Amino acid sequence: MEHHHQAPTSARLQWFGRTDRGKVRPNNEDAFLGLQFDGREVHRLGKFGDAATRNADLAFAVCDGMGGAKAGEVASRIAVEKITTLLPREFRHSATGLTTGFDDVLAELFGQIHQALALLGESYEECAGMETTLSLCWFTPQWMHFGHVGDSRIYYLPANSDTIKQLSHDDTHVGWLFRRGMLNEREARHHPRRNVLQKALGGSNQFVDPQVGAVAYEAGDMFLLCSDGLVEGLYDEQITEIMRAKGVAATSPNLADRLVEASLENDGRDNTTALVIQVTGDDNG
Repeated sequence: MEHHHQAPTSARLQWFGRTDRGKVRPNNEDAFLGLQFDGREVHRLGKFGDAATRNADLAFAVCDGMGGAKAGEVASRIAVEKITTLLPREFRHSATGLTTGFDDVLAELFGQIHQALALLGESYEECAGMETTLSLCWFTPQWMHFGHVGDSRIYYLPANSDTIKQLSHDDTHVGWLFRRGMLNEREARHHPRRNVLQKALGGSNQFVDPQVGAVAYEAGDMFLLCSDGLVEGLYDEQITEIMRAKGVAATSPNLADRLVEASLENDGRDNTTALVIQVTGDDNG
């Protein structure tokens, strides 16, 4: 047999999720989601667990809703429900290995969620101005495909690195300035207009053009999806330290809990959500 040099056909993933209202907000407008799906069925995943990508894909998402009264809460929940129904239909793309199709599939998915929210916003007074961010990671056996709109974040911490990379671009003018080197991380974090979104799903945005991309992952890699509430209380370096911390793992193995609790301690003004995905190994046996 000469298959030894091929990329692994499957990987094992472990995930941890946690969302918290924070210390100030009356309700939680954040939502997160884990899904396991193939061409036939879909399973909602719990707040933590592990699974292989051999026969089914895995997807994870974080949404941060906005809008008056309870509209933000409804917006993020609708986004999560839409992903649950729409994504499994697209499994065949990954099953056939058509990596070119993923960007189109994700753009279509984001477009459909946007239209659904915009329609509700126009139709019901209590949903007026309803919007949500969406950061989505879709794991196939060798690739993590992502789609993103808003200022929630997708981070990637490669196995052999101590430098965390923000894959998603914050859809804010401050994020744009930061990416061009006109502000440093501290200045961007304390800028008074850092939360003014230029793009979200729903609301009066005419059409949505999500950021899409892909990363080839390997055993030992880690990913973090989080709402902006988490990064209000933690710098990238602090996030890396917590995700890499070996010694404290025994007391609280749930990395999402540790991230959220550390952030709330430092800030806590906003809803705070973290969803950590670890690639624990190749699953070829």
